[in-house]
Amino acid sequence: MAARQTASKTEKSPVEIKLAHSPDSDDAFMFYALATHKLPTPGFKYTHILADIQSLNDAALTETYDVTAISFAAYPALRDKYILLDCGASFGEGYGPIVVSNKSLKPTELAGKRIGVPGLKTSAYLTLKLFESDFEPVVMPFDKIIDAVQNNLVEAGLLIHEGQLFFPKLGLHRIVDLGVWWQEETGLPLPLGGNAVRRALGPQIGRQIAKTIRDSVSYGLEHREEALNYAMQFAREMDAELADKFVGMYVNNWTLGYGEKGQQAVKELIKRGTKAGLLPAPPTVEFLSE
Repeated sequence: MAARQTASKTEKSPVEIKLAHSPDSDDAFMFYALATHKLPTPGFKYTHILADIQSLNDAALTETYDVTAISFAAYPALRDKYILLDCGASFGEGYGPIVVSNKSLKPTELAGKRIGVPGLKTSAYLTLKLFESDFEPVVMPFDKIIDAVQNNLVEAGLLIHEGQLFFPKLGLHRIVDLGVWWQEETGLPLPLGGNAVRRALGPQIGRQIAKTIRDSVSYGLEHREEALNYAMQFAREMDAELADKFVGMYVNNWTLGYGEKGQQAVKELIKRGTKAGLLPAPPTVEFLSE
């Protein structure tokens, strides 16, 4: 009896890992297995926090969460606090954030326009600045941008998330797909958001977290129907077919691992942003590999 009591006292409580990500169908799909306890996580208890990407970028400045989704554009300001995981990222391969307008404009006509953007630290905004440096950004919640364009509060809008798919139904015009432009410029996929872990946790715990995230992505891809059913609760204004398309765009083999080309894409985005004076130097990027 005494031995059993001693043993129970020496059992360690699981370490809580605060994991923050966006309340979107692609992130929900990615973390389905982890959020619904399909995976063993011995020694760790994951607490999920949902917030929009701009809020997560800001929260990372004070290391609010142990693991967090961040925009790659936000990484240079966070590199001393967080290290990028080599999994769980969103890349646009020949597609990406889209600039739309009520009017049919040429891409060159964006110069000087008031453009609704989802945040000044987002990769979408950075890419737009690399494409066209001369415009007036109007920051607003990403899910309010389409309304602002329709109501002529801004002359154009930068769409991320599901708005990239259903804007034509609303009578809006595509001015430029930044993922297409980026691929034509670089031959690389456009890196948008990744997962980063607090350096203070140390590389061993960081690698364990990375493996868990990779396993969660793999589980979702291998059990696509059930993961998609779970993700539908976060699929704002999308039917199942559109949600499936959206998830497929941003949860795929790139999400399982960047690979050499994916890492090169991240480095290229950071390098160009730094050279343009849009990001703090130096243009170095560090990944925590398993």
